[in-house]
Amino acid sequence: MADNGAVGGARIGAVGGAGTGAVGGVATGAGIVAGIGKGAGIGAGAGVKAAFGLPAGPAAAAVPAVGVAPYQELTFDVQGDVDPATRAAVARIDATDLLVFAHGWNSDRTTATRLFDRFFAPFPGLVGAGVRLGYVGVVWPSIRFSDEPIPDFDPPAAAGTAATAATAATALDPATRLALEAFWPGRDAELGRVARLLDERPESEAAFAEFGALVRELVQVDRAETTAAAAGADGAPEVPDLFARDVLEVCRALADALARSGPEGSAAPAFAPGDGLRTLWGGAKELLRQATYYEMKKRAGVVGERGLGPVLTDLAGRRPALRIHLIGHSFGARVVSFSLRAAPDGARHLKSLTLLQGAFSHYAFSDRLPHDARRGGALRGLQRKVAGPVVACHSAHDSALGVFYPLASRMAGDSAGLLGFDERWGAVGHDGLRAVPDAPRLSLEAALRDGLPEAGCVSVDAGSVVRRGGPPSGAHSDVCHEELARIVVGAGRMGR
Repeated sequence: MADNGAVGGARIGAVGGAGTGAVGGVATGAGIVAGIGKGAGIGAGAGVKAAFGLPAGPAAAAVPAVGVAPYQELTFDVQGDVDPATRAAVARIDATDLLVFAHGWNSDRTTATRLFDRFFAPFPGLVGAGVRLGYVGVVWPSIRFSDEPIPDFDPPAAAGTAATAATAATALDPATRLALEAFWPGRDAELGRVARLLDERPESEAAFAEFGALVRELVQVDRAETTAAAAGADGAPEVPDLFARDVLEVCRALADALARSGPEGSAAPAFAPGDGLRTLWGGAKELLRQATYYEMKKRAGVVGERGLGPVLTDLAGRRPALRIHLIGHSFGARVVSFSLRAAPDGARHLKSLTLLQGAFSHYAFSDRLPHDARRGGALRGLQRKVAGPVVACHSAHDSALGVFYPLASRMAGDSAGLLGFDERWGAVGHDGLRAVPDAPRLSLEAALRDGLPEAGCVSVDAGSVVRRGGPPSGAHSDVCHEELARIVVGAGRMGR
């Protein structure tokens, strides 16, 4: 992959040696999100905490075993409240440099811990003699549909007839059903009807209308304000137009997007005249998935700004010599990025920020939006709170961010229409950071060979390693590679 040009100014020394390939691809499911919005997530009930292994009382759960040490998990609920026992355990880690990694989508704590274990595995052999690493896994309530494949984690789907495959593609398996019930506690009746409709796939406009109404109820569209005064931090209404449009129109657009994210990148639509409405139930399931991401987008921002950010600021006040390095995958990238809002001006404890397939706007750090110079991104200027580089690793093989993220964002009410292209809706994990002056764009090979800037934003095309994964999310979850660990080490100036 060609380098996109030389980078002016001082640079961190290159991380020596070529990467040795994948350390087992893994991660947390698709980071797709519909619409834009900011605000508190739904309240955490006992079901949510139990499903994700979060402590229901004052005592923290036992720390799962991982292959690096010292390691602790820092747990938050949907309102950004930290578990005090995990907070105290993190504060006791003896280290010069603390790697703080927030996962993306997960339905259970076990999967999150496996991600942390595999991603952290190469680090001990990459850092210099004077660096004593500590490891923190940020655990926050989230959900992954079981049909979002994780490379090297999930077994391949069994073959079957076309009819069986169509039903399986839309039906909710037991694990996803349980995860949804924990995600939306007390909504078992609505979810039961949603599951039946997806399983039966009735060829009826009335059935689609009912499905749309059920999804609207799950995301509480009718209770939310949608006026300009209620606009979120990204400048769009709190509830995206995705959930207010004609449900058949939305399902057609989503079904077509599913086809384009399929094997070999086929652009053929998932439906054709005469096929009937049954072919659109795959799009209906995607609408349900988008509803969970709508909630998750808000939740990730809350956990970052109200939870992780204050915890790290307090830790830095108690241990001023500790160097903290933030890492986030998918919407975990949103968690760590929004934590910058809580960092005081002039703070120097955050030494690097690495985003792996980040599921938020590529204009987030922009002072001025190209399409509206009066406004900036949701995180405008916050890269200045990092005493080192903000590195955005991206890949064109990420279908979750290359296909679904812009489609869902366009459905937030943009006049370009559902299928019209508009660069304003791109995700940082698909094409890197945009509209940030003096932000170089590098290939992964160039970044490893020549090093990274000492500060400011930089985009690194990681498509040479982040490339495995099937539909609907593509390579979105293929992030456990030694090369990416080397990027983190180089960003934090921890190398040999």
